Amino acid sequence: MVPQHGILLAMGLISDHFGPLVAKVCDCLLRHGALQLPEIVRRLKLPPGQVKNSLLVLIQHNCVQAFSSTRGNRMVTLYLAIFDNVLHRLRFSKFISVIRADIPESEALIEGLLQNGRLTFDQLVGRTISKVPEGTIRPAREEIRINFNRLVYARYVERCPKPEPSFDPLGDEQSTSARRRVPKTAEEVLSLEQKVVNTANLSDPERFSEIPYSVEDASKTNDCPHNAVVGAKRKHGAFEVDEELNSNIAENEVLWRVNFDKFIFCLKKKFCADRKKPKLKVGTHPIWESFFEANLADRDTTNSVTSSLNGISEKLGQKEGGAAMTFDHITRVLEDLQCTTTSEDPKEFTFDLRKMVEACTNEEIESLVKKKYGQEAFTIFRLLVTQGCAVETDQIIDTTILDKQIVHSTLYKLWNDGYIDTEKIASAAGTGYAQFFAWRARNTFREQFIDNLYHAALNLRQMVNYIAELLVEGSKDETKLRNRKNILILALTRHDDSLMLFHDF
Repeated sequence: MVPQHGILLAMGLISDHFGPLVAKVCDCLLRHGALQLPEIVRRLKLPPGQVKNSLLVLIQHNCVQAFSSTRGNRMVTLYLAIFDNVLHRLRFSKFISVIRADIPESEALIEGLLQNGRLTFDQLVGRTISKVPEGTIRPAREEIRINFNRLVYARYVERCPKPEPSFDPLGDEQSTSARRRVPKTAEEVLSLEQKVVNTANLSDPERFSEIPYSVEDASKTNDCPHNAVVGAKRKHGAFEVDEELNSNIAENEVLWRVNFDKFIFCLKKKFCADRKKPKLKVGTHPIWESFFEANLADRDTTNSVTSSLNGISEKLGQKEGGAAMTFDHITRVLEDLQCTTTSEDPKEFTFDLRKMVEACTNEEIESLVKKKYGQEAFTIFRLLVTQGCAVETDQIIDTTILDKQIVHSTLYKLWNDGYIDTEKIASAAGTGYAQFFAWRARNTFREQFIDNLYHAALNLRQMVNYIAELLVEGSKDETKLRNRKNILILALTRHDDSLMLFHDF
C-alpha cells in the first residue's frame, strides 16, 4: 500500500503534467487498487468518456497498466496504477544526465520518450528532425536508427509491454497460500503491482529486440563509429524473420518506451560510487572509479556490479598515475573495498550494492534519530538495528555503557514515537519468575521514515508551484523569486536522492 503522503505527491505530479481530472483518476486507483472502468466512474461520479480518456493518458505515459481477469464467469478489464512510474516523473532530468554521460548523441531520443511516454520509431524520427535548429544539418534516418539501436542494446529503451495481459489476482493469491509451508521466494513477496508489471513485460529477446538494418543500411553503417552495435544486434536473440518486413513493423507499428529499471540501476551505481568516495584511503579513488567505469553490463544484476581486472586496468591507464599500478596492487585495493572475486572467473570482481544500500538507509535513519534525540538515542537505536532481535534493558545498559536512567528515558521516547517496540519476557529466578522488558527496532520504522520523505517532497513541490504562480501573476521581486525557486528545485533534487535510496534502490 502506498503511504498517504506518497499518494498526495503522485497526485500532484500527475496534476502538474496532465491536469486535475487525470490526477483524480490516478488518485482513485492508488487508493483502491485495481478497478474496472464502471467502478472508477461510480467512485468519482464523472462521465465515462472523461474517465476513459484519462486512463488512456495514464497508459500512454506508463502510469497505468490494464490487465484482464476473471470475475465470476466472465473476463473483465482492470486498471492498476503503477506508483513507481508516476514517481519517476520527479527525476527525468537525472535520466537525461545519465544518457548525456553514456550516449550523448541519443539524448534527443530519450527526451522524446520521456516527454511523450510511448512512441513509434517513425514518430521519434519526425520529432528528432523537427527539433533541429534551422541552418543546422539534419541527421539522416539511418543515423537516428543507429543511435536508437544503441539505446535498445544498452537497455535504456524497450518495446512496450502487452497492452492487456491476462492475470488473476485471486488465483495467484490461492497459489501463494498453497505454498505457505515452503520457504519464501522472491516471487512470493512481490506486490500486486510488481506481479502485473512482470506479467505484462515481454520476454527479454522481444523486449530488447533492435530495429533490423537492411543490407543497404548496414553497408552505410560500416564506417560509423557505432557500428559495433550493428554487429551485436543479435546478442539479445532477435527473431529470425524477414528483415525488411520486420524493419517496417519495428519502425512504424511497434511502440517504444524508456526502461526505467535501467536508469534507476545507473543512478544506484552512481549513488554507491559517490557515497563511498569520502571514506576511501588516499590513492584508492582512481581504482574505485575505474571499477565502476569498467563494469560488464551483461554480468550486472539489480544488486551488484561486476568488472574484470583487465577492464579496470585499462580504465586506470587513462588516469594520471594509473598506468603504473600492478594487478596485485589493484587486487589488494579491491579486496579492501569489499569487492569479491566471482565464481566464474577469479579475474572478475563484483561489488554488492544491496549491502551498501542497506548500510546507507540505516545511516540515514540513525542520523535522524541522533538529530532528534541525541547521541544516547543514536547509540541505543543502532544497537537494536544491528541486533535485529529483542534486546533486554540490562543488556542495552551493559553494551552501551550508558547511565541506567538515561537508557530508560531514551527507550521510552523512542517507543512513544514509534521507532521501537517492547515486550515482556518471563524467566525463572530462584523460586519464582521474573519479568524483563526487551526492545527491538520496529519493522515499520522504514515505512514511517519513507512517508516523512514523501511529505517533505510534497511540501517542496508545493512551494515551487506557489512561487511559479507568483511569477506568472507578476511581482516586483521577480529576481528574488526566481532565485528562491531555483534553490527549492535544487533542494528537491537532492531530497529525491534520499527518496530513491529508500524506495527505488
